Amino acid sequence: MKKMMTGNHAAAYGAMLSRVEVIAAYPITPQTQVAEKLAELCAQGKLNAKYVTVESEYSAMGYCIGASTGGARTFTASSSQGLVFMQEMIHWAGGSRLPIVMVVVNRGLCSPWTVGADQTDSLSQRDTGWLQFYCESNQEILDTVIQSYKIAEQILLPVMVIYEGFYLSHTVEIVNLPDIELVDSYLPKYEPQYKMDLENPATFGSIAGPDHYFRFRYEIQKAMEESKEIIKKAVKEYEMIFGRKSDLVEDYYCDDAEVILVVSGSISGTSRLVVDKLRKEGKKVGMVKIKMFRPFPKEEIRKILRNAEKIAVIDRNISFGHGGIFCQEVKSVLNQGKTKGSPLVYGYIAGIGGVDITYQLIEKVIDYTYNEEPPKDDIIWAGLTYEGQVHEYGFKEGKIFQD
Repeated sequence: MKKMMTGNHAAAYGAMLSRVEVIAAYPITPQTQVAEKLAELCAQGKLNAKYVTVESEYSAMGYCIGASTGGARTFTASSSQGLVFMQEMIHWAGGSRLPIVMVVVNRGLCSPWTVGADQTDSLSQRDTGWLQFYCESNQEILDTVIQSYKIAEQILLPVMVIYEGFYLSHTVEIVNLPDIELVDSYLPKYEPQYKMDLENPATFGSIAGPDHYFRFRYEIQKAMEESKEIIKKAVKEYEMIFGRKSDLVEDYYCDDAEVILVVSGSISGTSRLVVDKLRKEGKKVGMVKIKMFRPFPKEEIRKILRNAEKIAVIDRNISFGHGGIFCQEVKSVLNQGKTKGSPLVYGYIAGIGGVDITYQLIEKVIDYTYNEEPPKDDIIWAGLTYEGQVHEYGFKEGKIFQD
């Protein structure tokens, strides 16, 4: 069945189709509709789940941890300040190996206050032991929520399903809702291997000595590494049942590309259009969309980018004092320098706080990457304005512009 819905409602329907048993969420813009729709579905009897209204995001994750430890399939959602408020509990969930699925709707962190899109909130949680998937469309949001339970419950690690606020959360698109019977055949009832059980008592979350703590961290890393094959299998099985393919790393016209654009999230579709246009003009341009950020797809990235002359990474985020986070990750798996076979990597910061990353801006990013060698700086600010004027590495009339 096809329905018009926002990205937030797609996330809620994904949780419903996954037959979640416990939901604990605290509303925060632009995530609020996820919690509201799930509350509505529970009230209407369309979802047989315990919906818990909590007093904060910290409590929401704490409740999910308790429910998951008790063996329930759990769900929550958050954004921005709410996400970082629950950070202590996020670490606890990852360290406890609990298969919780959380939707994160990207929004910039304060100060100053903003409700615009910025991936820094979710990327600040990249070291917590959670898998991270960045979605391009509302359909991908729904599909990824369902897939995430299949993945999380096999590897015993929690998953974040991430998409940008307003660009997807409040934008209406056609979404294909699969039949619940088909989803049941793909995602069976959760039967936890470990849970709180009076008949089989065990200790959860106790203190560990250095040797055991070290070993637990090794086991999380090992699970991350082993999860790649489980993720690929889960995605492939989903494609076979539902007919929708979702590449964890998508390469588009990369085989002979001289310049490859690396993106994630909602700007992926716009970037494809730009690549199509430039290909028609005879420019050898390609694109890579990174959906799976944790575990990071090192082998796939190396294979796709190894023959490119130049790589342009657009980040809607920043690690202050260093640069764009996706750019850092890409550089970390490539050999840097001017030696033959080592591509130059250009790091662009764009769209921070919800500034539009337009068709024209992406074309200018590629144009600058083609014509400037080497990049003038580690960070190129694309589309930055200051008092109404393009300022310091902002783009103006297709060229880089400096004061």
